[in-house]
Amino acid sequence: MALNKRNLARILKLADALCEERGVRLTPQRRKVLELVCAAVGPIGAYEILDRLRQSMGNPAPPTVYRALDFLLEQGLIHKLESLHAYVGCSHPDHPHASQFLICSDCGDVSEIENREIAMSLRQAQENTGFKAKRPVVELLGSCAQCQTTGHQKD
Repeated sequence: MALNKRNLARILKLADALCEERGVRLTPQRRKVLELVCAAVGPIGAYEILDRLRQSMGNPAPPTVYRALDFLLEQGLIHKLESLHAYVGCSHPDHPHASQFLICSDCGDVSEIENREIAMSLRQAQENTGFKAKRPVVELLGSCAQCQTTGHQKD
């Protein structure tokens, strides 16, 4: 869901502060990519970001967008939804957390949740098996409450 202008300004200000605190640069191009991801109505793909960037920044090359996305992922400012090959803004980038998402396959709505029990269970499974997750992301695909209520579910 797209952020309103006030929330978008708050997220961008927080991103500026977090990057400064961490000693990394949130360049104008990285900031613009973050803004596009956070302002998108739903998850947004790299090539859609590229198309939108071209409207305001000339003709950036795909590697430029991917480098910006990698930076934003490393800083925890956005998340990659692996099942959709798309990106969403992080709803709470100010603290580390395991990403968990509820993705409505009917309307495309994405909700980020933070359930410590799920994170703890995944951490325990890693310890038990010796597995090391690079990016612990949990994605649940289904139908949101609104789509179930209105009958807009896809079969």
